[in-house]
Amino acid sequence: MNTNELSTKGPVALKNVAAFMKLTMRLVDREPQESGFGVCHGFSGYGKTKASIFAQNRTGAIRIEVRDSWTRKTLLTSILKELMVKPSKGDTIPDLSARAIRALGEDVRRPLFVDEADRLVDKRMIELVLELQECSGVPVILIGEENLPDKLARVERVYSRVLDWFTAQPCDLDDTRQLANAFAPAVSLTDDLLDEIRRKSGGRARRIINNLGYAKEIARNNNVATLDRATWGFHAYDTGTAPKTRSAQAIEENIARSA
Repeated sequence: MNTNELSTKGPVALKNVAAFMKLTMRLVDREPQESGFGVCHGFSGYGKTKASIFAQNRTGAIRIEVRDSWTRKTLLTSILKELMVKPSKGDTIPDLSARAIRALGEDVRRPLFVDEADRLVDKRMIELVLELQECSGVPVILIGEENLPDKLARVERVYSRVLDWFTAQPCDLDDTRQLANAFAPAVSLTDDLLDEIRRKSGGRARRIINNLGYAKEIARNNNVATLDRATWGFHAYDTGTAPKTRSAQAIEENIARSA
């Protein structure tokens, strides 16, 4: 995969993006007797959603993102909407399911990505997705947080049908460099600063991008084209932790020292 062909207009081809694409093709190219489910799970901010969008653009997959307010009817109508199928007035849940199965079955190599799949397990709706997969034959990839496998383990009928698993990983230095090339191309960031940004961001892509925004601002304010840890100085990083509130006494003592 060419990691230079994407820009800020689309997902950067990080290792998680490549791994999600590999998982997708494993499901698409599976043997007829093999199970049709894949699972992508990991901590928030590791880029799972962006990876699924990349794979969606490459494969023409149907992709939905489950909301907390969804019901069985919402789930099915959302899938039908992505399939460009308009339900009939008065359709029951079985009617909607049958329509979705027929539409999905028209191309059994076109995957269905279900983001925030944890919510389907929590709402006891995951077996409806099992019905869609088994009856249509399409590959289905469930995307969720780090505890999704544990949740699925409680639903044996789904858990036993998972063909392959992918655990999203934190960004490494090379991934951070790729993000810097995409989101801060006008600033040359040294490896020591990139690695510190990666570490402070906890390997989470979205926090790395936030810190790259700070890097651009610091470089602009210092009128430099290259930025290292020394130039970054004491500027704060986005670590995902809110800053601690200083006491009024500490503020007064700081003012007194500055006077």
